[in-house]
Amino acid sequence: MSVTATAPSGLAAPVAPDPAPRRRRRRTRHVWANVIAVVFSIVWIFPVYWMVNTAFKPRPEVMTPTPQFLPVHPTFQNFVVAVTQTSFLQNLLNSVIVVAGAVVFALALSLFAAAALSRFRFRGRRTIMVVILAVQMLPGTALLIPQFLIFNNLGLLNTYVGLILAYVAAVLPFSIWTLRGFFVTIPVEVEEAAMVDGAGTWRILRSILFPLVVPGLISTSIFGFITAWNEYILAYTFMKDQAMYTLPIWLVSFSSPVTGTDYGGQMAASVLFALPVVVFFLIIQRHLVAGMSAGAVKG
Repeated sequence: MSVTATAPSGLAAPVAPDPAPRRRRRRTRHVWANVIAVVFSIVWIFPVYWMVNTAFKPRPEVMTPTPQFLPVHPTFQNFVVAVTQTSFLQNLLNSVIVVAGAVVFALALSLFAAAALSRFRFRGRRTIMVVILAVQMLPGTALLIPQFLIFNNLGLLNTYVGLILAYVAAVLPFSIWTLRGFFVTIPVEVEEAAMVDGAGTWRILRSILFPLVVPGLISTSIFGFITAWNEYILAYTFMKDQAMYTLPIWLVSFSSPVTGTDYGGQMAASVLFALPVVVFFLIIQRHLVAGMSAGAVKG
């Protein structure tokens, strides 16, 4: 026995809206969004592709007036020229020491500063946060001369310590703000439960808060590493001795007013220069995505 629903007498039966036009509009927006994303991706990745392409070209192909999008006679000679320069290994060592020191020191300071600004209530806390944000907005070149004079008076020019401190000052404001956001998302009840169990402030920070903000530390380390690794102005200004130069200054050595610019060697050196950043990102990308998507709260 079947029952058929009928409209009341004198009234037309309601007509359900056709979902097809809505699906078509949604599909069209999705297609256009993908097209725009592909276009932007091509624009952004083309300089990287051209750098790698030029690194494998011999000099006659590099200097040809007609662009060649693939090397006709690929060669590794440019990489050999780059790594056999007398200053390469020393400048690489300088970059590793300075960048590692700056990242570790900045993360340690920002961890304690962010914990204090997010968990403790004291006079001037909001003022400190505003000042940190204001310092982050200042251009680095505006602080270059004051930093140079201060470091010169302290005898820190042409030293690892001086350049590390300069890099820490550059990345610290952003690091504090980023880590503070992770601390704020941690429920206060977690700390209160630990206090009831007899845990002190240092025990809570070490055993409870620190594991929860590890994704934030990893995200912050990406910013600090890239900023310090790519920095040129401070290293060139503070380091007087060529033996103390870092890799960004080493890249400039491929340009000379006498012999011109060795574009093939410079592009090969740029590929080598970018590899540590890529490797570092690939190692921690899983933790970075987890930190960006889940914050500091562990379920």
